[in-house]
Amino acid sequence: MHVKGKMMAFCGLFIALSVVCMSLGSVIETNTLFLLAAASFFVGIVIREFGMRTGGAFYVADVLLGLLIAPNKFYVFSFAAMGLYIVIIEAAWRFLGRSSRTQRQTIFWAVKYMAFNVMYIPMLIFFEELILGGQKLSPIMMAGIWIAGQIALFIYDRAYEYVQAHVWTKIRGRMF
Repeated sequence: MHVKGKMMAFCGLFIALSVVCMSLGSVIETNTLFLLAAASFFVGIVIREFGMRTGGAFYVADVLLGLLIAPNKFYVFSFAAMGLYIVIIEAAWRFLGRSSRTQRQTIFWAVKYMAFNVMYIPMLIFFEELILGGQKLSPIMMAGIWIAGQIALFIYDRAYEYVQAHVWTKIRGRMF
């Protein structure tokens, strides 16, 4: 199979799976975060398989198609934030590729938390009413939600690393 054709078919299949995950998040409300995270993991897979340019195009196409097809647009925006986080960390990893291992790990974790908090803190401040349904949050409650977000980021990031290192490598061996 021609390389470009293989890439197009692969990306098309993954966009379809990603949009299905976004749409299922509206149907299966108890697994919404899991399904949105799974949808965003496809962005990382495409970046690692075909590079940043293809991954960036995949991400944009995925968000646009999600806006057209998915019934709950708020979930598409949540997916867009998760996917953007993955694009940023994959770009940071590639940029830091020439550093020493310990220096790279330290800077990489700093970039991860900085990228997350640049998206998360404005959401906490400006969309405070969405969190508890129109009620104002006390500073202690706001700090608790911020800490919960940091813990959720750690879990999300570990899940992403596990999927890339273990799950995708097994599936990849069967696909290619």
